Amino acid sequence: METSAQHQHLPSEERSAGPREPRTDNEPCDLVTVPARQGLEAVDILRRGGAPEVGPVLHDGSCDTLGFLVPPGTAAGWDMPGSACTQTSGRGLRLPAEPPGAGSGWLLPPGDTGPVTDPAVLREALGEAARMIEAADSI
Repeated sequence: METSAQHQHLPSEERSAGPREPRTDNEPCDLVTVPARQGLEAVDILRRGGAPEVGPVLHDGSCDTLGFLVPPGTAAGWDMPGSACTQTSGRGLRLPAEPPGAGSGWLLPPGDTGPVTDPAVLREALGEAARMIEAADSI
């Protein structure tokens, strides 16, 4: 795992919260996966905080992890401890109408969300969620 000293910022175009064109089913996405508890807290933080967009969110069949769809290329700069980002480079995950894996499902389906979650906003929400969980577990 990388330490916070190794934290790298994402390029400004990945942090942009400006308007985006609607995504189509053929556009590639990267996938940030996190433990379900942290992911659920992050979804709440994003939705409460008025984040510009929360993109589709997947859950695995056992509800152990959540996956946030993020713009392609996010994995190249992703270094958030406790999470992983799968890089597709346009060769992998695309925004499907149905969950892409057997036994998975949508927590937030594509039609009910923004096109993807902004990686910088997601990183902040995941960090806040981790701190909240740590504080709750220490009580």
